[in-house]
Amino acid sequence: MFRSPKIFFRVLAIAEAISWTLLIGGMILRATHGLDVAVTIGGGIHGFVFLAYAATAVIVAKNQRWSAGPAATAIISAIIPYATVPVDIWLKRSGRLDGPWRLHAGEDPRDHSWHDRLLRVLLNRPALVGGALAVGVVVVFVGLLVAGPPVPKG
Repeated sequence: MFRSPKIFFRVLAIAEAISWTLLIGGMILRATHGLDVAVTIGGGIHGFVFLAYAATAVIVAKNQRWSAGPAATAIISAIIPYATVPVDIWLKRSGRLDGPWRLHAGEDPRDHSWHDRLLRVLLNRPALVGGALAVGVVVVFVGLLVAGPPVPKG
């Protein structure tokens, strides 16, 4: 399913947009029908997908060797409802999503940095990267749930 960075990024960009719909729908149901659980469910799904998208953006940015600008734009786009889709289109049209996964070191001196080696280890073991991403997202998600919602100043 994720044979290329382009497909991997697109799937998560669309999932992030869908999760916004669930969160906004939950907020509408809470406001119109008093269904607080709708925000709990929609917000939980959105939070999880948000973190998964951010992790995906970092991995794809590293693989594709994006500069700080496109990488930050991709990551920050998750904060704005539905912005991940136009960012995905922009990255595709600009060629930043073209190319395969960098599974092996090449002639580029950057291929021998510790973080490029780590990326290749993860990319060559998809189950490991999937598990590591899932564990990382779950740990952050649980930490945020334990911390609770922000308390308004009063």
